[in-house]
Amino acid sequence: MKVGESVDNSRIVPPATPVSSRSHTAGDAGRCRIVPGRSGVAAIDPVLLGLVFRSRSKEEKAPTDKVTADLSKTSRDPQAPKGRPTPKRSDAQTQRRRASSGAPTDRKEAMKRQRESRRVDMAKQREALASGDERYLPARDKGPVRRFVRDFVDSRFCIAEFFLPLAVIILILSVIQVQGIQNISLLLWLGVIVLIVVDSIGLTFRLRKQLNERFPDTPKRGAVAYGLMRTLQMRRLRLPKPQVKRGERP
Repeated sequence: MKVGESVDNSRIVPPATPVSSRSHTAGDAGRCRIVPGRSGVAAIDPVLLGLVFRSRSKEEKAPTDKVTADLSKTSRDPQAPKGRPTPKRSDAQTQRRRASSGAPTDRKEAMKRQRESRRVDMAKQREALASGDERYLPARDKGPVRRFVRDFVDSRFCIAEFFLPLAVIILILSVIQVQGIQNISLLLWLGVIVLIVVDSIGLTFRLRKQLNERFPDTPKRGAVAYGLMRTLQMRRLRLPKPQVKRGERP
């Protein structure tokens, strides 16, 4: 330094501080200690930065988990918040009524009960079709009008009920490669169709007359068509099963 120059105190390096008698250990790595500087700016000295950024060990996490489990076991204060919104009064009353009546609250449980009840109803309906029990018959077969129509049809011989066996016989005859037999099969077709039409017309008039006499004030819509459809079925295959014998008055 030349004579006459001013000394800049900010550039003077302070003497080195004496080394402490205590030796630095491996755990002091990353330490930084903040000490005040002479110029008013804080000086940084190493501190244990590893303690700040390192992840917690299992031993440190264990007490937190234990405290959480203990808090979950303790009873909740009635005045403390529930952590969920309070249900409406109507919803709460509906849930209480379902619980008291035994109604299912789960959708899957409700569907399971519905399938079970449907299975039971179908079993009862099959039994009713075989026995003629009016309580479990389908809606199309219920009522005194429909029962009378069934008995009226079942008590008579109808040509239409023999249509299926006759059709099979005529079909076999038409396959035979003989001109005379094929002509006979065609005549049989025409004869069967004409007889079924005539018998159905006579049945329609007689059935309608009986219905008007016995059920004057009862709705009879579809009853005649119901009887005609029953005549097309063979007696053994009819459902509900016939409850009267042939020739017996209904």
